[in-house]
Order: sequence, then C-alpha cells, then structure tokens
Amino acid sequence: MSELLTSYIPIAIFIGISLVIGIALLVAPFAIAYKAPDSEKLSAYECGFNAFDDARMKFDIRFYLVSILFIIFDLEVAFLFPWAVSFGAIGWFGFWSMMVFLAVLTIGFIYEWKKGALEWE
Repeated sequence: MSELLTSYIPIAIFIGISLVIGIALLVAPFAIAYKAPDSEKLSAYECGFNAFDDARMKFDIRFYLVSILFIIFDLEVAFLFPWAVSFGAIGWFGFWSMMVFLAVLTIGFIYEWKKGALEWE
C-alpha cells in the first residue's frame, strides 16, 4: 500500500507547486500594483464606445472583423502544430487537406484586408 501512495508523491508535489504559483499570481497584483485611480480609469469602457450611450446606436464593424481575424490566426496555429508533428504519417491526403484549410483561411484574411480591418484611423 505504501508503494502505491509513494507513486502519487510527484503528482502531489506538482499540485502543490501549481497552487502556490496560482495563489502568488492572484495576490501579487494587489500587493505590488501602483494604485492611482482617477475618473478616466474608473469609467466604464466597452467595445470602444461610451457605456452610457443609447443601446440602439450603430456598432462599428471593425470590432467584429478584428475578432474574426484573431480566430483565423488562432485556428491556423492550433491546427498547424499537430499537423507538422504528424506530417510524415499522414501522407498526401493530409498534405492536401491542410492546403485546402489554409486556402480557406487565406480567403478569410483577404476578406478582412479588403474590408479595412487591418487599418486603424
């Protein structure tokens, strides 16, 4: 029985270290952060607009386009790493499947570029 419990010691150490790091990262900003609140810092800010305006006002499309742009690059990276690791085993089918995927992402990127999502005034 003690041999079984000793095999769990590395897991207990890992959980302990994780808890210490997590708690330290949660407490550190409160302990060492510079505190100089002013009206600008304390005001509500949401999606680039004043939070106290009319809820039915027009919303700028650039915020949606930036989020789509983030999803495009996030998905690309998330799928390219496992693809690159298993590239030797997947063959030509896997290669062309990834090329189709990258083509779809490129079309989305070109759409965002044409809509002006990469240009900020």
